[in-house]
Amino acid sequence: MSRPLSDQERRKQISIRGIVGAENVAELKRGFNRHLHFTLVKDRNVATPRDYYFALAHTVRDHLVGRWIRTQQYYYERDPKRIYYLSLEFYMGRTLQNTMINLGLQNACDEAVYQLGLDIEELEEIEEDAGLGNGGLGRLAACFLDSMATLGLAAYGYGIRYEYGIFNQKIRNGWQVEEADDWLRHGNPWEKARPEYMLPVHFYGRVEHTANGTKWVDTQVVLALPYDTPVPGYMNNTVNTMRLWSARAPNDFNLRDFNVGDYIQAVLDRNLAENISRVLYPNDNFFEGKELRLKQEYFVVAATLQDIIRRFKASKFGSTESVRTVFDSFPDQLGALELSLMPLFCLQAWDITKRTFAYTNHTVLPEALERWPVDLVEKLLPRHLEIIYEINQRHLDHIASLFPNDVDRLRRMSLIEEGGTKRINMAHLCIVGSHAVNGVAKIHSEIVKSEVFRDFAELEPDKFQNKTNGITPRRWLLLCNPGLAELIAEKIGEDYVRDLSQLAKLHEFVDDDLFIREVAKVKQENKVKFALYLEKEYGVKINPSSMFDVHVKRIHEYKRQLMNCLHIITMYNRKAPRGWAAPGYHMAKMIIKLINAVAQVVNNDPVVGSKLKVIFLENYRVSLAEKVIPATDLSEQISTAGTEASGTGNMKFMLNGALTIGTMDGANVEMAEEAGEENLFIFGMRVEDVAELDKDGYNAQQYYDRLPELKQAVDQIRSGFFSSDEPDLFRDVVDMLFHHDRFKVFADYEAYVKCQEKVSELYLNSKAWTKMVIRNIAAAGKFSSDRTIKEYARDIWHVEPSDLKIPAPNEPREGAEDRTPNGTAARA
Repeated sequence: MSRPLSDQERRKQISIRGIVGAENVAELKRGFNRHLHFTLVKDRNVATPRDYYFALAHTVRDHLVGRWIRTQQYYYERDPKRIYYLSLEFYMGRTLQNTMINLGLQNACDEAVYQLGLDIEELEEIEEDAGLGNGGLGRLAACFLDSMATLGLAAYGYGIRYEYGIFNQKIRNGWQVEEADDWLRHGNPWEKARPEYMLPVHFYGRVEHTANGTKWVDTQVVLALPYDTPVPGYMNNTVNTMRLWSARAPNDFNLRDFNVGDYIQAVLDRNLAENISRVLYPNDNFFEGKELRLKQEYFVVAATLQDIIRRFKASKFGSTESVRTVFDSFPDQLGALELSLMPLFCLQAWDITKRTFAYTNHTVLPEALERWPVDLVEKLLPRHLEIIYEINQRHLDHIASLFPNDVDRLRRMSLIEEGGTKRINMAHLCIVGSHAVNGVAKIHSEIVKSEVFRDFAELEPDKFQNKTNGITPRRWLLLCNPGLAELIAEKIGEDYVRDLSQLAKLHEFVDDDLFIREVAKVKQENKVKFALYLEKEYGVKINPSSMFDVHVKRIHEYKRQLMNCLHIITMYNRKAPRGWAAPGYHMAKMIIKLINAVAQVVNNDPVVGSKLKVIFLENYRVSLAEKVIPATDLSEQISTAGTEASGTGNMKFMLNGALTIGTMDGANVEMAEEAGEENLFIFGMRVEDVAELDKDGYNAQQYYDRLPELKQAVDQIRSGFFSSDEPDLFRDVVDMLFHHDRFKVFADYEAYVKCQEKVSELYLNSKAWTKMVIRNIAAAGKFSSDRTIKEYARDIWHVEPSDLKIPAPNEPREGAEDRTPNGTAARA
């Protein structure tokens, strides 16, 4: 257990984390003991720490379920416009603490668990991360679900319940080794299976064209079994639903011939069908045209659309008598989805499809955009290929009518890419089939319009929008940094948790010496705690007073971990103070090995001593981020300008009091606008500089010849200084930097090193550093996912957010008061 708190400390009532009341505490203790007793009677005589965790989780879930039922009843009776968010990734992390915070139970649970003689932090650490995502995109989906519930939107998340989430990363002798993430091995107390809503999904087969119409026949059927997870809003009793599909084979799957040999093969084939939801593909920035991946995409879409239509037909003002059969109003009853309804409604529904769907683009990297081979689609979804061809023909006929004889334009805008292997350009299909297209940061949205989809933007300029990403302040401040959250609440009140723009009030305290000291104290406490964690987990002792310079990113060349590594080597040579890779990605694995090799040399050099330490944090995940981010002084956001769509890690660090060193890329541009460029450490080429360098031709050798410290660092890597047992180990890395570096590490190296010198200089002035930190926190209000979702809701989904508070289960249902601007939360 951690240090016992004084009565005053334990009973301190901060409403952003819930009120401690004797009745609340007593009720929680009763619930805890009841669930623990049930577990012990059923399974064993002696409780384990995991038993305590499950008892607490089930106790908190009890407080959730009544609100969940109330919310769904409200939606059924009022019939509001629904928002359906489809994503192959939901990086939810842990649920227990987030639920306690959003229900206002955190302090009461702390007190109850303390009185029971347990340590709540130890129980929280037992929970497995729900790692059903790779990184930014999956975590964005999780933040959006939190915001949609907090804003009172009737929203549903739909995805896949992967049996194995993102792999557990281990570092062995500096190399990445992947282990399966069996996150469900102990069960999941937060989900509920819903077999009554199981649905069939068809694959393979053939198409028959008859006088009576077109039929897709002889298909293989896979069943989609839904598991529902509650998603609570912050202190408003709204609990939305995330529905994840698990693949199941039907009982008669390939069992028509029941002799021993066929039976064995049939069971093996059944497992192949259920592999659809077995594992998450561990890559979000490189497209692999694998059949299983296409199966996963179609599986989640086909099951979800059937489920949506079932709900649409069955619910109208609380009456089960009125079953909807006409879909003309469908777009007015749905929010945004990202894929086509065409297979279900046929071509007559094309207008409905376009009015219903919107497309969000998350990348400008060509290798990340999906282009499915026609042969594969024809094999797996033959009827859908016919429909795509028909859509493309109508689309090209329209383009030809506007631009006669412009064959090149037709080629560029076609949904089918000819030449070599014929492929379906899925981004083009999304644009043609949607009423809105958006990027996720201002600079990204401009690149989408001016470069990536220029022809489409010229044709329909009003279709293209920007929606800058955001993060939920509930998890990324209240949960992970309670000291800072409470300090802010004491200064400006508690409403900022729902309206992050109120952080601007902190500008009044930039010159307040007491507040400056308090902010610095919170940061130092977080650093001390994290330093102890690092010493325990990695055996590396670091000075909590030193600068914590953190680079949290998926390992990819465009994120330029190599530039950071070169700077580390440069610092090492001066003797001055001062995420993981997809398993098949060779260069990313080499970068990980290089960083660990550099760390091995630096951390064991007695001349450098404690002045410089390098640690590669293995198995980075949401729960680890919650430890790292509050302790960080400097946030590395150093991608090549024009390559990072937005970023959300940069926003998390900003909100938690880290300063940013970065390029003018992604959301960094808007962070600089909000805080003032002078309050970030901006360096390097801008988008137009990169374009000019591409035009002139990038020559890495010129920078190597001109910059002695760069030359020294590169020569050390090449000569085997960091890999004495294998001198040629990093030959591929060096070769890439000289001859195949699309992201121009050497071109920004000099500016980066000089900018890092400015960082070091300012860090020596603690007061000036902390004042800049406060200015950044005060400017972070724009980057709430609440703001992002409000923009989506009003500009794309055409539904108004609500501050309605649904009555708690112990309150009369008629107590709900509608406070939306137009007076009706029920209809849009």
